Amino acid sequence: MEDLFSKENILNILDYIEEGIHIIDNNGKIMYYNQFAQRIDGIERDKVVGRHLLEVYPSLTHETSTLLTVIRTGKPIFNKEQTFINYKGERITTINSTIPIKDKGKILGAVEISKDITQVREMSEKIVDLQSKLYPNKAGEGKETAKYTFLDIIGQNKEMLRLKKIALQAAKTDAPVLIYGETGTGKELFVHSIHNASPRKDKPFITQNCAALPANLLESILFGTVKGGFTGAEDKHGLFQLANGGTLFLDEINSMPLELQSKLLRVLQDGNIRPIGETKSIHVDVRIITATNIPPEKAVKDGLLRKDLYYRLNVIGFKIPPLRERKDDIPILTQHFIDKMNKKLNKSVTGVSEEVMEIFMAHPWEGNVRELENLIEAVISIFDIETIDKKHLPSKFRKKTQSNRKYSLREIIEEKEKNIIQKALEEAEYNISHTAELLKIPRQTLQYKISKYNLKRQ
Repeated sequence: MEDLFSKENILNILDYIEEGIHIIDNNGKIMYYNQFAQRIDGIERDKVVGRHLLEVYPSLTHETSTLLTVIRTGKPIFNKEQTFINYKGERITTINSTIPIKDKGKILGAVEISKDITQVREMSEKIVDLQSKLYPNKAGEGKETAKYTFLDIIGQNKEMLRLKKIALQAAKTDAPVLIYGETGTGKELFVHSIHNASPRKDKPFITQNCAALPANLLESILFGTVKGGFTGAEDKHGLFQLANGGTLFLDEINSMPLELQSKLLRVLQDGNIRPIGETKSIHVDVRIITATNIPPEKAVKDGLLRKDLYYRLNVIGFKIPPLRERKDDIPILTQHFIDKMNKKLNKSVTGVSEEVMEIFMAHPWEGNVRELENLIEAVISIFDIETIDKKHLPSKFRKKTQSNRKYSLREIIEEKEKNIIQKALEEAEYNISHTAELLKIPRQTLQYKISKYNLKRQ
């Protein structure tokens, strides 16, 4: 065990970790610097070890350096964003967790684990800059980017039609909307449609996914920054300012860090934001729409979503049903995607075979509508065919055919038809003419169906 946990082995292991690791002593001298840290900073290890931290990172100070702050206070810092300029003049942004090293209460040094988010920040800032160009601050110059309308929501399922009606009514108001739906159910379609049917349709429409972004970075993206707010900070508008007068869509709101949720709650309460480094508040007029891919009540229960924020966001809320709960829309969606892919790929597929439709009706569609669309696109891309048959489907669909045959579309329809006719006969006390009138079908058709299903007086 002593050989396994030898100093040499431990240091070798640390060199293979995909995060930068620094260790300094209580005087600020760098004692250890792993290979990933070298890649982040672009500095060779032998030029760093033994030198004071501020000598290697002159853009930092005793106040802005997370390592030196921990040495001074003796308290750990977790997930703190730090931006510095390396010796090449490159701006580097990391998320640091810094822990003091103590012995009998005395601070011997500190160790820091750094995750490089430079490219993520640069990409986010480019997106914000592009949106800033699309949406100048002058009133009336914003360009509409919401692509979809309620006509793009395909289906005749009763619940979907009800939700479209609710969403259309919601579009007329400025009330916050919270949409829940599994991945691939079409939440984005509803969000775009609400904006495009609202009085804000000619104003900015901006989206931001809240997942996988650290709190500090997401805060600067949403609220903006002013020069001097932190090392390397510049004057930049946040998404709230860019969306002023329009709609801001925050997807996967349950992934937003809790400390940032409290700031969002304040914006919803008074409409004021404060960029990072700014001392004054700025008023914005923004309609907020949010979405979550897990039940919002569960997100609250699991501590992922603040209860008070949930009530603020859920003024108008609805759940988009998964495809397995709206299977009556599968034939319509299938043909819609075939027509769409024919146009996109210059093909001439007419439809799917009866056997394929039976397979589709029995499939659980864990990926929802998106899975169906991707399947149709894949088949039409690969095969030059007129009709999609069982042999054109991926193996996981073909394997299930035999076990699902008893649930064929034809048998489902026939079973429902049989039950409806049986109930109508009972209601009309088996009077053929009266039953035919109730069902609005000819007597001859009814008699044929009675004979086909062997329906007898109970």
